[in-house]
Amino acid sequence: MSDTSPTASAPGPEPFRVSDENLDDLASALAKTMAEVRRHGVILDRLGSEPDPVPHADQQTDGAAEAGAAGAEQTDGPASVFILALGGEAYAVELAALSNWVNHLLLPVYGREISTTRPWCAQWHEHPEAVARLHGLWLAWQQLTDTEAGLAGPSTWHRDHLDQALVHLRAPDGPFAACTTSPTRPNHRVLATPAPEQSELAA
Repeated sequence: MSDTSPTASAPGPEPFRVSDENLDDLASALAKTMAEVRRHGVILDRLGSEPDPVPHADQQTDGAAEAGAAGAEQTDGPASVFILALGGEAYAVELAALSNWVNHLLLPVYGREISTTRPWCAQWHEHPEAVARLHGLWLAWQQLTDTEAGLAGPSTWHRDHLDQALVHLRAPDGPFAACTTSPTRPNHRVLATPAPEQSELAA
C-alpha cells in the first residue's frame, strides 16, 4: 500500500541557488562577518575572565555610576583598529583573519610574478611594515567593497589603496628587499631598523 500521508506527498523545499555574480559579494560579507565574530569573541573572553568591580560606599548617583560603567566597557575593547596597536590574542586573531584574506583573495588576484624588481616574502607576517600595510589595505577593502560605499567603492579601493600599498610593499627597497626575488630560491630576512637615539630614550 502506498503512503498517502500529507507529509509524503508534499514537495520538498526549492534548493537555494546563488548566481555567480553574487558569489564575490557573499564572500566579502562572510569574511567581514567572520572577522567581527572573532573580534567579539576576544572581547567576550576578556570580559568573562575579569572579576566584577567591587562597589565603593562613596559611589556617585546611579546615573553617574552607569555612565562610568559604560565608559569602562568601552575601554575593554581595542582602542584602535590598527593591528600593531593590538596585543596578545587580539593580535593573533586579527592576523589570522588578515592571512586568510591575503592568501585567498589578494595573492591569487594581485600577486604578480616575483622578481628582483617586484619581491615578495611568503613569511610576510614576520615583517611588521608589511603586516601594517596589508592590514590597512584589508580594512579599506572591507569598507569600500560594501554596498554602502556606492558603485565607485571598488574603483576607489584599487586607486587609493591597493596600488599605493603594492608600490611600497613590492618595491626593490621595500620591506621584502632582503627576501625572495626568485620563486626557485626562497629567502627570508627581516631588515634591521635604525636604533633610537639616546636622547629620545632619556626624554
